Amino acid sequence: MEKINIEIKARCKDPLRIKKILMSRNAQYVGKDHQIDTYFKVSRGRLKLREGKIENYLIFYDRENIKGPKKSSVILFKTEPDSYLKLLLTEALGVLVVVEKQREIYFIKNVKFHIDDIKNLGSFVEIEAISRKGTSDKSKLLEQCNYYQRILEILDKDLVKNSYSDILLEINSVKKN
Repeated sequence: MEKINIEIKARCKDPLRIKKILMSRNAQYVGKDHQIDTYFKVSRGRLKLREGKIENYLIFYDRENIKGPKKSSVILFKTEPDSYLKLLLTEALGVLVVVEKQREIYFIKNVKFHIDDIKNLGSFVEIEAISRKGTSDKSKLLEQCNYYQRILEILDKDLVKNSYSDILLEINSVKKN
């Protein structure tokens, strides 16, 4: 499945406050998922295998690293837990980095919210305004993303431009030097 989304990622000092705001807006709580995202070495974009109890996908995405709302082109392929896909991709491409997280997942219509606790990084919140089979234009997705940034009181100074994988790679690079 191919889709477009506009998303933001931000550091989150008070995940409980975010949960309370989402629940006051009648967000649908999907659940809490322990996820392992294995990123593979690719020549363009990002390719990761997400393994969890709720979400299991091979995900290719291409996105700018900018603070604030950013457009992503995403291709999702549903996978089966404990398949040989991880071994195959590891052997063929090599592993770039592994991101481990506890993720709470919520939805309000086509907008998906993640409250993440990332191993070795801390707490974050993500907002993804997702196109549904091309029905939403980019300006509407951007409007939704900005709206929920205001509702959740996410400050611009807390916005993060890089993916979790990039942040971990940067930390690992600093540790090596």
